Amino acid sequence: MIKINLLPQKRAKRSLAAVAGETAGGRELTIGIGALVAAAVLVFIAVDMPKRSRLHALEDSNADLQKDIAAKQKQLVGYPELQKAYDEAIERTSSIKRLEEARVVPANVLHELGEILTPNHLPTMTAEMARKTGTGTDSDPNKRFDYAWDPVHVWLTSLVEQNDGTLRIEGGAQTEVDITQFSKRLAASAYFADIAPASETRDNDKDSGIDYFHFTITGKVAY
Repeated sequence: MIKINLLPQKRAKRSLAAVAGETAGGRELTIGIGALVAAAVLVFIAVDMPKRSRLHALEDSNADLQKDIAAKQKQLVGYPELQKAYDEAIERTSSIKRLEEARVVPANVLHELGEILTPNHLPTMTAEMARKTGTGTDSDPNKRFDYAWDPVHVWLTSLVEQNDGTLRIEGGAQTEVDITQFSKRLAASAYFADIAPASETRDNDKDSGIDYFHFTITGKVAY
């Protein structure tokens, strides 16, 4: 009886099957890696490259804009100062013109004093002075006066004008506040200049026995 050993052949078949499996697995792995690489390349081309292109375009545009701004700033050097000087010159010209149109004469001076000492009346002022004495945020606290002030508590006893235009005003007032308000209105008026702070002394009226303040104000008539 003849015996045939089939084990070596089975082993060989098994080995071939294993090799075939490994080869198929390697092929699948290679295909998978290739697919990932292809997807990465596709994402780079379709998404990343356009974004990078737009970013570079924006950076170039921004650089050009900055150059243009720098050029314009060089052209505007000194413009704010020139504009300020121009505005001040226009204001001075307007003020001078208004003063020339209302040339001061003694009768006008008396009329202006009468206006200042009339309730609810204001002195004749330039636009700039009206702004400084007003109640706005850009007014001058040193020139601002009380629009509700009642001038009936102030009276004049002497008004002397020298040949050089120097003016000396004397009078009385019920309170120091009245003197201050009267002085501020004189200083704001276009008819007067160089109004000096009022000197004052406390006095007593012999007939009525009432105390009051005697004041002296000096300045110039703005001819």
